[in-house]
Amino acid sequence: MKIQASDVAALARGCAVLGTGGGGDVRTGALAARRAIQEYGEVPLVRLADLPGDALVVPLSGIGAPTVSHEMIHGEDEPRRIAEEIERIFGRPPAAVMSSEIGGANGVAPVAWAAQLGLPLLDADGMGRAFPEVQMVSMYVAGLPADLVIMSDVAGNVVTIRPVDGLWSERLARAVCVAAGSHALMADYVLTAAGARGAVIEGTVTRALAVGRATEGAADPLGALKAELGAYELITGKLADVERRTTGGFVRGTATVEGTGADRGRVLTLELQNENLVAMAGGRILAMVPDLITVVDTETAAAIQTESLRYGQRVTVLAWPCDPLWRTPKGLETAGPRAFGHDLDYVPVEELAPHE
Repeated sequence: MKIQASDVAALARGCAVLGTGGGGDVRTGALAARRAIQEYGEVPLVRLADLPGDALVVPLSGIGAPTVSHEMIHGEDEPRRIAEEIERIFGRPPAAVMSSEIGGANGVAPVAWAAQLGLPLLDADGMGRAFPEVQMVSMYVAGLPADLVIMSDVAGNVVTIRPVDGLWSERLARAVCVAAGSHALMADYVLTAAGARGAVIEGTVTRALAVGRATEGAADPLGALKAELGAYELITGKLADVERRTTGGFVRGTATVEGTGADRGRVLTLELQNENLVAMAGGRILAMVPDLITVVDTETAAAIQTESLRYGQRVTVLAWPCDPLWRTPKGLETAGPRAFGHDLDYVPVEELAPHE
């Protein structure tokens, strides 16, 4: 299939939901995707099986604080510079673009980058959601060497990093990102199609489209979204308090939801680091990373990102299971609660969330 301009709205809605509050504002990514499709043409969506084994796949994403991405928007030069650097290093051009994370703008904007480069988009990503740090990708969990990161910023700088491992890729890329104004475009884990097999999460672009289309024309958008995701409803209520700060290239903070209706008298607290990490109510943990926790508008079921949370919003908090890769020992070490500084043993959302 090809991604057309008419597909972008559904893709953006789905990516916003899968972004768990992070990944950047889908509105800017959607605008860029529609414009690029109109200018360069529709974007073929391909599977790994469609590519030769030696084809170079380029995972692209914006790195930095989502609050900054509203004002510092990628142009066409950044992906072109990265593609040129890849061809210089490998001696051949990239064959496909892949989203590093399907969540948020980083799931939508690769449509624009693929169109601008004249390349297909791979129906896969490295997370199945959004995570805030460079090493928090399936390729790292699968044991692929994190020995190349290429970054480009709006000022025209191109930085090639040769880190010794995934943790160093995060430290060094984050430092470059902060120097660039807390936002840059990044290619990490440039890999062949053969090397990507078993190391990426396949089918996630198709998944985001299905999630986005689930609420189209639905009489009960929230019910339709819950059914499509297989999600648990943690609370429905009103945003009572949001504490948020941008530091070190991240958005960090806490959001508090006071229950209404059947949830009146309950209070849920969300811990944030770009994404929603931990949901707590009544002294109990209801869901935790790497499972997905998303705040949506109760009436429309549209996802609300962490930087867009405002006092008084009527919201529902949903949670559902992550890809099985993240529940492996290496997955939990990489992106479980302790990876974010929470002294918690991971318990699957199926065992924690309230059941209807």
